[in-house]
Amino acid sequence: MIPARRSIGAALALLLLIGGGAALAAARWTAPIAEADAALAAGDVEAARAGYAAAQARFDRRPALRAMFARDYARAVAAQLAIDYQAARYDAVIDQAPRAPETAAPHFWAGLAYYAKSRGDGKPEEQFAWLNRAEEELRRAVEAAPADWDAKYDFELVTRLAAALRRQPHVPPNQLMHLLRPQPRPNAKPGRHVG
Repeated sequence: MIPARRSIGAALALLLLIGGGAALAAARWTAPIAEADAALAAGDVEAARAGYAAAQARFDRRPALRAMFARDYARAVAAQLAIDYQAARYDAVIDQAPRAPETAAPHFWAGLAYYAKSRGDGKPEEQFAWLNRAEEELRRAVEAAPADWDAKYDFELVTRLAAALRRQPHVPPNQLMHLLRPQPRPNAKPGRHVG
C-alpha cells in the first residue's frame, strides 16, 4: 500500500513541476506584452508600441505558439492598431489590418483609418473612394462583432455620409459633416409646437 501512495505522490509532484515550468515559460514568452502594457499605463506610447511590435514579431516566428497564445497575440496586434490610429498613422493601420487576427478587430480599425483619410484634403474622387472603403471595412466589422456598438455607430455614420456624398459629390472635406445636418428650407413654415 505504501509503494502505491509513493508512486501517486511522485506522479503528482512531477505534474506540479511540469505545470509550474509551463507557467514560467508562458510568463517569459508573454513578457514583452506585459512590459508594453506597463509602458502604455505609464504614458509611454512609443515604448508600448515597440513592445507590442516585438511581441507580435516573436509570435510570428513561432506559429504554434501564436495559436496556443491566440488571445495574447490578438491583444498585442489590437493594441498596435489602436496606437497607430491614435497617432494618425493611418497607412500603418491599413497595411497591418489584413494580416491581423479577427479577434483584434482589424476591420474596425481599418474602417476608421479609411474614414479619417476621407476627411483629409484631396480630390472628391479620392475622398469618395476612401469613404467607400471605410464603409466596406466597417460593414465587415459589424458582421464580425454584431454586439459592438462602436462599430455599428461608425458604420451608420459612414454609410449616411457616403449616401449624402453620392447625392452631392463636390463637397469639400472640411464640410462633410454638414451633409448629415438637415438645412432649413427658405420660406418654410416653422414646425408646430406640441405640448
